[in-house]
Amino acid sequence: MVFLGVDAGGSKTHALLVDETGHVLGRGRGGNGNHQTAFEAARNSIDDACQQALYEAGMTKEQVTFAFFGLAGADRGPDYAILRPMIASLDFKQHAIACDTMIGMRAGTNRPYGAVIISGTGFNAAARSPRGDELQYGGFGYLFGDGQGSGTDLAIHAFRTAIRASEGREQATLLSELVPQRLGYHTIQDMYDDALYNGKRPSHALAKVMFEAAGQGDAVAIRILQEAGREHANAANALIKRLGMEQEHFDVVLAGSVLSRGSSPHMADAVQEALAAVAPHAKTVKLTVDPVVGAVMSAMDSSGFTINETVDAALRKITF
Repeated sequence: MVFLGVDAGGSKTHALLVDETGHVLGRGRGGNGNHQTAFEAARNSIDDACQQALYEAGMTKEQVTFAFFGLAGADRGPDYAILRPMIASLDFKQHAIACDTMIGMRAGTNRPYGAVIISGTGFNAAARSPRGDELQYGGFGYLFGDGQGSGTDLAIHAFRTAIRASEGREQATLLSELVPQRLGYHTIQDMYDDALYNGKRPSHALAKVMFEAAGQGDAVAIRILQEAGREHANAANALIKRLGMEQEHFDVVLAGSVLSRGSSPHMADAVQEALAAVAPHAKTVKLTVDPVVGAVMSAMDSSGFTINETVDAALRKITF
């Protein structure tokens, strides 16, 4: 048996071909795979990555037992109306598609169901029940219901909190020193003026400063991270309730640079605490493997193949 997993994101596409033991047969790489930004480029990126993996394996599409595509931009019904024929045109006989959030979830757990919170530049949350029902929130910003906590949001919070504290509108915080320093300014006022008069805005990379301050015991940074964690958990809890998963045993996968690589535990701890109030048997785990591994696992699940402990362990050793 041969399984193909594809992770198509906004900046890169990964394709991974494995056999039923979890042995890698081929890998492929492509560019932007998000149809919302460029349909033809996305299709070509996905096709190129698949062709590379097949070529490396010395195989044809007809030899693939099942192909699973985790796709950025697979958010709502209108997206699927575009994506289903696009992926079907690649000519893999047995295939399925899902939002890339779902392969992130599958990559982080040894179960085919669970939940995932992705907090990087932006935010998403998704869940799949043991029955296979799926729901997701997020990805569209504050106006559409997303709360604080993404890298972009934390960068803005760090920036504005540094200013507020310097003006006496906020409790004293290390952010007033760390934020202008990280951005290359000598004073808060220099930073303020550059933003006000020259339109200079902080990069989402400034979110790291929030974790650094919290790691040094800064009460303001800790409070902001805890609030963000509770807001992330709020989204996951709403999905868990809608899917009737409150009493299930499952993992909630923490993915994205903010949650999986944050240098202080305050946000992740707040997520776990808030989740426990709704789903006491749920456990948070950090994503440690490439999401394309989750696409391969999803291909196996979809074909009816049972992933045992040996295969699971082999898959989790794959690097891309």
